Amino acid sequence: MINFEEELKKFHPSLEVEDAEEAIYNQDMTDMADLMVKIVKESKKTVEE
Repeated sequence: MINFEEELKKFHPSLEVEDAEEAIYNQDMTDMADLMVKIVKESKKTVEE
């Protein structure tokens, strides 16, 4: 049987859309596009030298 009082104690409200968006964008995460740009820039430096 579900004990609703216990379940309510465990409840944590989810972030609002704006707060979630801010939390996501504030993380410094590298994606594949960033990696490809870095590789291209490094290869251009190598070719120029």
